[in-house]
Amino acid sequence: MLRPRDKGAAVQNNDPDITLITPDAPMSPGTHGGRAKCLQRLVRLDLPVPVTVALSFDAVHRLAAGEPLDMQRILAPFGEAPLLCVRPSSEDPDWGGPGAILNIGMNDSLYVELSDRIGKRAAASLYLRFVQAYSIHVARLDPDMFDEVSDDPVTGLPEALSAYEEETDESFPQEPAVQLLEVLRSMARTWEGTSARLLRQAKGAPADAGLGLVVQQLALGLGETTGESGSGVMQLVNGQTGERKITGRYLSQSQGRDALGQGAGALFLARDARGPSLEEQAPDAYAQLIAHTALMREKLREEMTAEFTVENGKVWLLDGVRVARNARAAVAIAVALAEDRIIPREEALMRIEPRALNELLHRQVDPEAKRDRLTRGVAASPGAASGKIVFSAADAQASAAQGEACILVRRETSPEDIRGMHAAAGVLTERGGMTSHAAVIGRGMGLPCVVGASDLTFQLRRKRIVAPDGRVFKAGDVITIDGTSGDVLAGEPTLVEPARDDALKTLMTWADEVRDISVRANADTPADAEMARGFKAQGIGLCRTEHMFFEADRLTVMREMIFADTPAERAEALELLLPMQRADFADLFRIMQGQPVCIRLLDPPLHEFLPTERSGHVQLAEALDLPVSDVTRRVEALSEYNPMLGMRGVRLGIVVPEIYEMQARAIFEATIEASQHGAPVVPEVMIPLVSAMREVELVKAKVDAAAAAVRAETGQAFDYRLGVMVETPRAALRAGDIAPLVSFLSFGTNDLTQMTYGLSRDDAGKFMSEYVQQGVFPEDPFHSLDTDGVGELLNLGIERARAANPDVVMSICGEHGGNPESIAFCRDAGFDYVSCSPFRVPVARLAAAQLAVRDKIG
Repeated sequence: MLRPRDKGAAVQNNDPDITLITPDAPMSPGTHGGRAKCLQRLVRLDLPVPVTVALSFDAVHRLAAGEPLDMQRILAPFGEAPLLCVRPSSEDPDWGGPGAILNIGMNDSLYVELSDRIGKRAAASLYLRFVQAYSIHVARLDPDMFDEVSDDPVTGLPEALSAYEEETDESFPQEPAVQLLEVLRSMARTWEGTSARLLRQAKGAPADAGLGLVVQQLALGLGETTGESGSGVMQLVNGQTGERKITGRYLSQSQGRDALGQGAGALFLARDARGPSLEEQAPDAYAQLIAHTALMREKLREEMTAEFTVENGKVWLLDGVRVARNARAAVAIAVALAEDRIIPREEALMRIEPRALNELLHRQVDPEAKRDRLTRGVAASPGAASGKIVFSAADAQASAAQGEACILVRRETSPEDIRGMHAAAGVLTERGGMTSHAAVIGRGMGLPCVVGASDLTFQLRRKRIVAPDGRVFKAGDVITIDGTSGDVLAGEPTLVEPARDDALKTLMTWADEVRDISVRANADTPADAEMARGFKAQGIGLCRTEHMFFEADRLTVMREMIFADTPAERAEALELLLPMQRADFADLFRIMQGQPVCIRLLDPPLHEFLPTERSGHVQLAEALDLPVSDVTRRVEALSEYNPMLGMRGVRLGIVVPEIYEMQARAIFEATIEASQHGAPVVPEVMIPLVSAMREVELVKAKVDAAAAAVRAETGQAFDYRLGVMVETPRAALRAGDIAPLVSFLSFGTNDLTQMTYGLSRDDAGKFMSEYVQQGVFPEDPFHSLDTDGVGELLNLGIERARAANPDVVMSICGEHGGNPESIAFCRDAGFDYVSCSPFRVPVARLAAAQLAVRDKIG
C-alpha cells in the first residue's frame, strides 16, 4: 500500500488541479472541498490515510463541460493495477454530492490476481459490486437488469458482465484509466445537473457551488487473510445527546459504510452485553481507532466521525467528517470542547446558531418520523404539538379538563381566545403572519403555533377543515402542527422532548459573561414571569395588562364598566377590578425579585372585551339584566372601521381616564405590598400608542396624582418611572418633545412596522412570501426588523430623545427584540435593552453574546 509521501508527490504537488494529498500540498475547502482538506489534516497528523489524489473544483467543472483530463497524472501515485474509490468533496458536507463509487480498477486480470491473494469469493464480490455500481450510476442503465443475477458473487459476476454486454452491446471496460475517467465525468455532470443544483440550493448552497473529487487507494476490508478485515465508522460522542460515548458499527468482511446498513451482522465497537464487538475481536485495531479518533478531536478541534477499514489487522482511515448532530448535541459538544480547553469559550459560543436553541426549548417532530404533510403555513411559534381538533376556546378548555391534548383551530384568534390558547397544546389559524395575535401570544406562552395556513379550507360552522388534497378533518380528528417549520401534519408522529440540560445552562452562563446589552422578557401573567425568571431574563420589558381581564370573573366586571353610563358608574365597576389587578402586579413584583417590571397601561379598544356573536350578546344581556337589543346596539356603537388605528391606547386613557387611574393605583399599592417582603420595587409605567406630547402630559398628571394619593393614604414612600411606548411614526419623529417628560422610551416595533408600511400584520401573511420571493422586501419586516425604513425612525427617535434627555433609557419591546439580526441593529443604535417573549430570551442572550465576541475579535 502506497502512502502520500511516496512516489508521484513531486508531480502532483505542483498542479493546482490534480493534487496528491501531502502535508504541504496547496489546497483549501474553497478550491478542493472539505473532504480533501480534512484528509490533508489527517495526513499532517501522520495518521494512516491511503494514497489520495484530489481534483479541484475547476478541474471537475471542466470535466463536466467535456474537456479532457490527464488520467496518467491522476493514476501515477497508485502504481500498477490500482484499486480505487472516488468520493465527492464539496465545500460544505451538508450540501451533499454524488455517492461514492468503490472498486474502480477491477477487471478480469485483477480478478484473477486477487482470487489468488484474498480468495475467489472475495475477489468476485469486489468485481460484482463495481460492475453493478458502474452500470447504474455511470452507464445509467436500468437497475432491473440485475434482478436475475445470483446473490452468490462467484455465480453472479459472469451473469452481471453478460447483462452489461447484452444491454450495451459492448464488453465491460477493462482499462482502469477508462473506468476512472467515466466515473469522474459522471459524478461531475451529476453535480452540475438541474436536480442536484436545486437540491443543494435548498440546503443553502450558492447556485455556482463547486465540487471537488478525491481518488483514493482502496484498503481491502475483505478476503481470506490471517488477520481481521472489515470496515466501519467510529465517533466518541452520541450525535443526538452529545454524551461522551463510543458509537458506530463495524462489519467484518465489508467495504465503505456497509456496517451502517447491517443489523444483527454488524459488531459493536466497544464491549457490549448485547453482542460481539470489535474490541473483543481485534483489540489492537480497536485501541488504534480510539487513539486516532481522540487525536482528531484534539488537533482538529472538533468531534469527528472516522470512517475506517481494517485490512488484515491494520487500520486505515479513509475519511474524517464532522459528527452529524442535532442542536442538543451541538451545545453539549461545544461546551465539552471548551471545558477540555481544546477551544476557548468564545469559540464555543460562536459555534451555536442562536435560533437552534428553539430545538432545545420546545418539543420537536422526530427527524426520523414520517411526515404526512397537509399544508405549510407560517411558522409563527416554534415547537410541535399533536392533539384533537377543536374549534372554540370553550371546547379547548373542555378537552383540557378531560386530560386530552387538543389543537385550537380558528380563522384567526382574538383576546377572547386566550383561555382556549392556555388550554390547547397548539394553535392553527387560517389567517395571520409573524405578528398576528396568535403568533405573538403563542410565542409568549411557548405554545406551538402555525398561522396563515390559507391552503386549508376552514369550514368552521361545519366544524371541519379540508386539506388541498381533499381529505376532510373533523372536530376530534388528530393532527400535528410544527411551529418550527410551519408544517400541518395528519396524525401523530413521534415527538422529541425538549432538553434543557447542564450544557445549555453552562453555555448561557458564558454568554451572559460577555454580552453587553440587557435582555428582558415580555410577560403578562405570573406564569409568564416564572418562565422569564427561569430563562434568566433581566426583568420584564412589557407586561400587557389587557390579558389580565379575560378571566371569566374579570371579564364580566370589565363589561359592566364598558356599559356604564357615567364616570361614577365606571369607577364603581373598576373598584371591583382594582384588587384583582393589585394582586396580579404584586405577584409579578415578587417573582421578579427586585428586577425591573414595565407595565403597559390598557391598550386594546373596548370592543375587544365584548362578545361578537348573538349567543354572546344574549349571555351578556342576562348578566347585565338588559334587553338583548340594548347590548347589540352598544356593541355595534363601540365597533370601529379600523380598530387598530382607533380609540385604543392613550386615546382610551384620555377619553375614559378612570381606567388608567385604577391601573396606576393598583400598580402603586402592589409596589408597597411587594416591597414589604423583599427588595424595594421601582415599577415602570408605560403609556401605549402615544403620538403627541400633550397626551403624555395628560396621562402623566393622572399617574402622578394616583401616586401621591397612595403615598398619602399609606404613609409609604416609593419611586416609579414613567415611560412611553413608541409605536407610531410621529412619536419617533417627536421623541425630542416627549423625552423630557419620561424616564424611558420603549419602541414597540410590531405596530411601528405596521404603521410605517401601512401594512396589516394580520393580513400580510397572504402575500408576504410572494413579496419576499420577488425581491420587493428582502425579508418579512414583521419577522426581521426593517433597518432601512423602520430603522431610520428608530435612529431618529434615539438621536432626538437623547439630545433632549441624555438619561432617557431606550429599548425595543416588539417581537423583533428576540431576532438575532435585529439585536445587532439595537446594539449599534445604542439601545439599553431588548425585550422579547420568554422562550426567545435564551436566543436573544446568545445572539447578543455572539455580537460582543465578534466585536472583540474584530
